[in-house]
Amino acid sequence: MMNETSGGLARPFALLRQVAQAGPGGARLSTLADAAGLPRPSAHRLLRALVAEGAVDYDPLGKVYTLGIELFVLASRAGSPLGLREIARPVLLRLTASLGETLFLLVHNGYDAVCIDRSAGPLPIRSFTGDIGGRVPLGIGQGAAAILAFLPGPEQDEIIRYNLPRMQQYGSFDEASLRAELARVQQDGHAEGAAGLIPGMAGVGVPIRDRGGRVVAALSVGTTTDRLTPERRAVMAMLLKREAAEISARVNPFDPTLRRAAAAMEHASARTG
Repeated sequence: MMNETSGGLARPFALLRQVAQAGPGGARLSTLADAAGLPRPSAHRLLRALVAEGAVDYDPLGKVYTLGIELFVLASRAGSPLGLREIARPVLLRLTASLGETLFLLVHNGYDAVCIDRSAGPLPIRSFTGDIGGRVPLGIGQGAAAILAFLPGPEQDEIIRYNLPRMQQYGSFDEASLRAELARVQQDGHAEGAAGLIPGMAGVGVPIRDRGGRVVAALSVGTTTDRLTPERRAVMAMLLKREAAEISARVNPFDPTLRRAAAAMEHASARTG
């Protein structure tokens, strides 16, 4: 049992860890006290103090404790203070310089991918998203396909059902061919299948994940079809994957840009429901 007179901060943190391990369903006082090695009266007193500070929530009906919003507010200021765009900006510039191509940073936003940054190469490049702020349905273009291919199955299914009618303005699409392309992207770890949708344009896209492994964005290169030889495509895919892994390791899980994706999907569903 933990010594009640030692480690003034150790005891509340022990309880916080146990509350966190309990997950969204929470845990009762007895379970938390036993797991933390504390007498139940001491655990109860500490939990009440944590509730008062907003670090822990208490459900009087279920008599369970869960993590409180104030803890997430504090956590959002920890780790990397930079947003995804600030983290990725040097990568875009570096890849543009080394490849001589235009780079795009796209973020998952509901049923779409939104371009939040780009670094222009020496050649004029046309893209589905256009400039910064442009959006395209997930599945259209290499970056958006790289995001869609690695989303969880149920979410991917919903997006495909919603986006297929929207995709007709970009070309002839059917569900079978789209799913076959997404399977290829999953196997290869990168997307390269949009050649021909914009005459003369081609590219490569790779997913960017958050620290939990969820795909939240994509890094893509736009070039011309004559420059994207098989050998050059392989090198581009390798470089993009390496840089995307570096970005993923620095992603702030509380970055507001990344946390809008689910809310955007709910908003779109409400508009069409």
